[in-house]
Amino acid sequence: MATTRPRPKKYVRKLAMRQPCEHGKPGLALEPYQVVVRPVVTEKGTHQSTRYNAYSFFVHPQATKDQIKAAIQSLFNVRVEAVRTQIRHGKKTRFKNKQGNRPDWKKALVTLNEEDKIEFF
Repeated sequence: MATTRPRPKKYVRKLAMRQPCEHGKPGLALEPYQVVVRPVVTEKGTHQSTRYNAYSFFVHPQATKDQIKAAIQSLFNVRVEAVRTQIRHGKKTRFKNKQGNRPDWKKALVTLNEEDKIEFF
Protein backbone atom coordinates (compact mmCIF):
# COMPACT_ATOMS: atom_id res chain seq x y z
CA MET A 1 0.00 0.00 0.00
CA ALA A 2 1.47 3.34 -1.08
CA THR A 3 1.45 6.27 1.33
CA THR A 4 1.39 9.91 0.33
CA ARG A 5 4.43 11.98 0.94
CA PRO A 6 4.31 14.37 3.91
CA ARG A 7 3.35 17.94 3.13
CA PRO A 8 5.92 20.66 3.82
CA LYS A 9 5.22 22.68 6.98
CA LYS A 10 5.30 25.95 5.03
CA TYR A 11 2.48 24.71 2.76
CA VAL A 12 0.40 23.50 5.71
CA ARG A 13 0.75 26.90 7.44
CA LYS A 14 -0.28 28.77 4.28
CA LEU A 15 -3.38 26.63 3.93
CA ALA A 16 -4.31 27.24 7.56
CA MET A 17 -3.96 31.03 7.16
CA ARG A 18 -6.15 31.25 4.05
CA GLN A 19 -9.45 33.03 4.53
CA PRO A 20 -12.53 32.28 2.46
CA CYS A 21 -13.00 34.72 -0.40
CA GLU A 22 -16.03 37.01 -0.21
CA HIS A 23 -17.21 38.30 -3.53
CA GLY A 24 -19.07 41.57 -3.86
CA LYS A 25 -21.71 42.57 -6.35
CA PRO A 26 -20.61 41.64 -9.90
CA GLY A 27 -19.61 44.36 -12.35
CA LEU A 28 -18.34 47.89 -11.92
CA ALA A 29 -20.23 50.68 -10.21
CA LEU A 30 -20.14 53.24 -13.04
CA GLU A 31 -21.67 56.71 -13.05
CA PRO A 32 -23.94 57.61 -16.01
CA TYR A 33 -21.33 59.93 -17.52
CA GLN A 34 -18.78 57.08 -17.34
CA VAL A 35 -21.10 54.58 -19.05
CA VAL A 36 -21.88 56.69 -22.12
CA VAL A 37 -18.65 57.98 -23.62
CA ARG A 38 -20.00 59.72 -26.74
CA PRO A 39 -22.61 59.37 -29.47
CA VAL A 40 -21.62 57.71 -32.73
CA VAL A 41 -22.70 60.22 -35.38
CA THR A 42 -22.61 58.63 -38.82
CA GLU A 43 -24.78 58.66 -41.93
CA LYS A 44 -26.27 55.29 -41.00
CA GLY A 45 -26.84 56.48 -37.42
CA THR A 46 -28.73 59.60 -38.51
CA HIS A 47 -30.90 57.46 -40.81
CA GLN A 48 -31.70 55.12 -37.91
CA SER A 49 -32.49 58.02 -35.61
CA THR A 50 -34.94 59.61 -38.05
CA ARG A 51 -36.59 56.41 -39.25
CA TYR A 52 -36.49 54.02 -36.27
CA ASN A 53 -35.86 56.43 -33.35
CA ALA A 54 -32.68 54.45 -32.52
CA TYR A 55 -29.43 56.12 -31.47
CA SER A 56 -25.94 54.62 -31.27
CA PHE A 57 -23.43 55.40 -28.53
CA PHE A 58 -19.81 54.59 -27.75
CA VAL A 59 -20.05 53.02 -24.25
CA HIS A 60 -17.73 51.66 -21.56
CA PRO A 61 -16.62 48.11 -22.48
CA GLN A 62 -17.76 46.62 -19.16
CA ALA A 63 -21.13 48.40 -18.99
CA THR A 64 -24.19 46.17 -18.96
CA LYS A 65 -27.43 46.76 -20.86
CA ASP A 66 -29.22 47.76 -17.64
CA GLN A 67 -26.49 50.30 -16.82
CA ILE A 68 -26.63 51.71 -20.36
CA LYS A 69 -30.43 52.03 -20.19
CA ALA A 70 -30.30 53.82 -16.81
CA ALA A 71 -27.51 56.15 -17.99
CA ILE A 72 -29.35 57.20 -21.18
CA GLN A 73 -32.57 57.80 -19.26
CA SER A 74 -30.85 59.96 -16.63
CA LEU A 75 -28.58 61.92 -19.01
CA PHE A 76 -31.12 62.72 -21.75
CA ASN A 77 -34.46 62.50 -19.86
CA VAL A 78 -35.98 60.01 -22.32
CA ARG A 79 -37.70 56.62 -22.08
CA VAL A 80 -35.63 53.72 -23.42
CA GLU A 81 -37.47 50.81 -25.05
CA ALA A 82 -34.55 48.49 -25.92
CA VAL A 83 -30.75 48.31 -25.83
CA ARG A 84 -28.61 46.26 -28.21
CA THR A 85 -24.83 46.04 -27.83
CA GLN A 86 -21.92 45.06 -30.04
CA ILE A 87 -18.21 44.57 -29.40
CA ARG A 88 -16.46 46.23 -32.32
CA HIS A 89 -12.98 44.86 -32.96
CA GLY A 90 -10.21 47.36 -33.70
CA LYS A 91 -8.81 47.61 -37.20
CA LYS A 92 -5.24 46.69 -38.04
CA THR A 93 -3.14 49.78 -38.60
CA ARG A 94 0.32 50.40 -39.98
CA PHE A 95 2.72 53.26 -39.38
CA LYS A 96 5.92 53.10 -41.44
CA ASN A 97 7.28 49.58 -40.77
CA LYS A 98 5.36 48.89 -37.57
CA GLN A 99 2.01 47.15 -37.48
CA GLY A 100 -0.51 47.51 -34.67
CA ASN A 101 -4.17 47.37 -33.74
CA ARG A 102 -6.69 49.98 -32.77
CA PRO A 103 -8.42 49.13 -29.50
CA ASP A 104 -11.69 47.19 -29.38
CA TRP A 105 -14.75 49.24 -28.40
CA LYS A 106 -18.33 48.67 -27.38
CA LYS A 107 -21.27 50.14 -29.28
CA ALA A 108 -24.80 50.38 -27.94
CA LEU A 109 -27.86 50.88 -30.13
CA VAL A 110 -30.61 52.41 -28.01
CA THR A 111 -34.23 52.44 -29.20
CA LEU A 112 -36.37 55.18 -27.63
CA ASN A 113 -40.09 55.58 -27.06
CA GLU A 114 -41.99 57.00 -30.06
CA GLU A 115 -42.63 60.32 -28.30
CA ASP A 116 -39.00 60.95 -27.22
CA LYS A 117 -36.10 62.33 -29.24
CA ILE A 118 -32.44 63.21 -28.65
CA GLU A 119 -30.97 66.27 -30.35
CA PHE A 120 -27.18 66.16 -30.77
CA PHE A 121 -26.76 69.36 -32.76
